[in-house]
Amino acid sequence: MHGTTHHDLGLTDASCACGTHSHASAAGVAPIAETPNTTFQVTGMTCSHCVASVTKEVGKLAGPENVTVSLVPGGVSVVTVTGAPLDRTAVAAAIDEAGYALVAEAR
Repeated sequence: MHGTTHHDLGLTDASCACGTHSHASAAGVAPIAETPNTTFQVTGMTCSHCVASVTKEVGKLAGPENVTVSLVPGGVSVVTVTGAPLDRTAVAAAIDEAGYALVAEAR
């Protein structure tokens, strides 16, 4: 590494003999855990009102941190739920309550 200046940003352990890696986890920095996403396919949605209805009903279930909908008007829309895994039967009931239908799982 000729001509390259190395700047220590304070993330290395000076007592480490190799000096080639950071020790952020040793300094008490916890790794970032990813929140799981679950997707469901829904039919019958055509507009933003449909999206709002499904988002509201699914959001009432225990577990979701976030509910997003990729609307495909008149086709199969995708509902993505971030958070704890949900019971498919409960999701189907919530989507039915909103006036739409959960696409059956492929077997």
